[in-house]
Amino acid sequence: MTTPAPRPKLAVIVANRITGDSRVQKTALAAAREGWDVTLIGRATGKRTEHAWFGPVKVIRVPVGQQMTRREAVRSRHSTARVRLTQFGIKDRSEFQQLRSAHRSWVREQSARIGWLSDNSVTKIPAVGLKAWVRARRQAHKLRVRAYGWEERRRPEERPSTGDWRRDWPALLDLDLAFGPAIEKVAPDVIHANDITMIHVAARAAARLRASGQRCNWLYDSHEYVAGVEWPKPLMRAAYIQLEQEFIRKADAVVTVSPELAEILRKDHGLARTPLVVRNAPVRESIGVSQGRVSVRAACGLDDSVPLLVYAGWIDAIRGLDTAVAALPDLPDHHLALVSGRRSAGLTELLDQAVQLGVRDRIHVVPYVEQHEVPDYLASADLGVISFRRSPNVENSLPTKAAEYLHAGLPIISSDVRTLSAYVRSHDVGEVHTADDPASFAAAVRRATGRLAALKANITEEIRQDLSWEFQCQGLMTLYQDMSGLTPPPPAEPVSWEATEHAAVEDAEAAPADHELLWTPLTKSTPVRLGMGPANYAGQLATFAQAVCRDRTDVSVEVVMHKAPTSFDYPADVYVDRGTLKNLDVQLDQVHRVLPRYTHVLADAFLPLFGGLNGDSIEGDLPAMHKAGIKVALLAHGSEVRLPREHMARNPYSLFFDAPEGYAERLGAIAERNVRTAQECGLPVFVTTPDLLHDLPMATWAPLVVDVDSWACDSPVMERKRPVVLHAPSKRWTKGTDRIMPVLEDLHERGAIDFQLAEGVSWTRMREMVQNADIVVDQFAVGSYGTYACEGMAAGKPVVAYLDQQVADAIGEAPPIVNCAPDKLGETMERLLSDPVATAQIGVDSVKYVRTYHDGTATARALRSFLSS
Repeated sequence: MTTPAPRPKLAVIVANRITGDSRVQKTALAAAREGWDVTLIGRATGKRTEHAWFGPVKVIRVPVGQQMTRREAVRSRHSTARVRLTQFGIKDRSEFQQLRSAHRSWVREQSARIGWLSDNSVTKIPAVGLKAWVRARRQAHKLRVRAYGWEERRRPEERPSTGDWRRDWPALLDLDLAFGPAIEKVAPDVIHANDITMIHVAARAAARLRASGQRCNWLYDSHEYVAGVEWPKPLMRAAYIQLEQEFIRKADAVVTVSPELAEILRKDHGLARTPLVVRNAPVRESIGVSQGRVSVRAACGLDDSVPLLVYAGWIDAIRGLDTAVAALPDLPDHHLALVSGRRSAGLTELLDQAVQLGVRDRIHVVPYVEQHEVPDYLASADLGVISFRRSPNVENSLPTKAAEYLHAGLPIISSDVRTLSAYVRSHDVGEVHTADDPASFAAAVRRATGRLAALKANITEEIRQDLSWEFQCQGLMTLYQDMSGLTPPPPAEPVSWEATEHAAVEDAEAAPADHELLWTPLTKSTPVRLGMGPANYAGQLATFAQAVCRDRTDVSVEVVMHKAPTSFDYPADVYVDRGTLKNLDVQLDQVHRVLPRYTHVLADAFLPLFGGLNGDSIEGDLPAMHKAGIKVALLAHGSEVRLPREHMARNPYSLFFDAPEGYAERLGAIAERNVRTAQECGLPVFVTTPDLLHDLPMATWAPLVVDVDSWACDSPVMERKRPVVLHAPSKRWTKGTDRIMPVLEDLHERGAIDFQLAEGVSWTRMREMVQNADIVVDQFAVGSYGTYACEGMAAGKPVVAYLDQQVADAIGEAPPIVNCAPDKLGETMERLLSDPVATAQIGVDSVKYVRTYHDGTATARALRSFLSS
């Protein structure tokens, strides 16, 4: 067998968290679709390296220290001449505060001594002397404080630039110390450095790799005009300009976001070639996939008759959104939606401005969606707003949101910044207003509203094609090959633009256990040798194994997990790479593992144990196990047997109403096959959630198992002024997230709750968030409860979810979950918040319930008859 040639490696680096940076994410996916082995390297927020998968793209987030920043701070303090006559050696404000505290402590001690001395008539004279001494020390201290304040007011806030970026902004050196080793470990053929903060990192890493004998090329992707950005500090501005001047000509290629900026870079730095222009644009293939499922209008709670303006993006002063807010009194029918990922200072200022103007009821703050969903999300609005203030940086490029608006079919209300206004006027796809002029903005909105249909008609196929990422990234893909001299082979599997990030097994915090196997390993000495596999969803087979072995000493267990690179490394005895299961030798290994060694098999998710040897379902493997005398039971978890048509008929909030196009049909075909197998095979069937008894009425409920003790905590519940409310969807459509987010966001904005949305976090971090919460909000689309709800109850938190009546009927009692339809969530939350004592008691009752049904005891009891047969 010939070994395929390794794929050429690409490292895409950026000095942010990656999440939400659509250009960086789309670059990585585009290269993966071309066949490159892509690693995306960004910045971690904590002190540990984080690993994840973004589709087939490896994601590494590195912690960035402050060693060089601190070193330079100390160096600057020692090298700066300062007047010491008044400072008396006080180094900084922290030391000044320590001095004041020490003085107050001394005064309190001496005052107490005066009191003790005054009580003794013999020592009254010494007490008088001590009083005079304290008064003198107080006066001296006051003079010292005044002197310190006088000198601090006259000390320059920031030293002048040294002309060396290493000293002016040493945080850039800290970035190189963090990113450089990670890049060199990947050993890429090409490094794609995004933005000014990565230019030196890429240059140094490439040079070091070349010095070691490896060929490595790098490109600089300039996202903005560095000299035109209003950086927060003068030294930062000076350093970034110096940095670009030093390294840009060392790059093997330069890429940027607009023709205007490309020409500026060529002239300013004397580049031999004009940089390649790659506009940041939406992925056209993804547009329409989310239509009807995500809607900014629905998020605002507005019907189609209300004129709706929308702004999507970061909110700060340069965006000029205060102009739009100031114009709303002159636009009494219009509403404004602000798509914001978090409550920034800029957003708070806008909302305060809206209150003062009496228009707060017409401004709606709505959440972000996945980057590939943005055009579909915005499409239900009428006009897109880009009201930038005049600034050198925004004059020279077409912003990403312009392409997003146009793909959404929205005409643009643009300020008169050069590039954007020229584009809007030349293509007649919107109206232009004078920057910082509310009256001009209102007039532009009225003009656009009056001819909305004509403006929409001007958003042509040619415009959409030109402003699509598929078109824009073609030159970049060619550039990678030209730079490296390497042509990647086609990818082994199609790569979706709709990729989402999942924690990787390399991340120690991603796994929900420390791999200590708490069950009896398979041994010939036990009469029952139980094999479990191959899905192990959420580590449930591992918890089942623990429960069974606690209940019975005559059982030994082997847990087998067929896993993809992106799945969690849940505890198991044996891991099999799912990608190898198509190989005959691997399939036969599984046969030899099972047939001669097991007496019993619990097959979960109806997946085949022998890979694809007998088809893609457990049904094909059953005859071989039956012939070997193995007793088999089937275990169902959810979508593999949940019939979409029946679920939608009985559940008005069914997840299948919100499923991606074609998903319900695909899952329906699988579920129908598996239900038929369960009905016809005559084997014991178990389900982990009671709602599945509707689809499999012959089954027995074997409840989900959680480690109750590991989730238990002593954190008080409902004692904060703003209770923490946590929602953690794995996929939003499966939890009904988009239906409940507006309610929770509104409560957050009103200060009633502190709403936290947990997506893509590690298991360890999730447990911390659950234990810190006051209320856990689970699903509103299934009608039952799952592992997340059990974990919340184990932590003593009230859980809110939507439950079918059949759940209570199947259990024999209603679980202590606050049962709530999504359209009743608002009033339910108000009720819970109004009676914190009663709400906290629900959490207490929840722990008792979980210990009764979900600590493994009930599960082991349900499996006894099967294991005794």
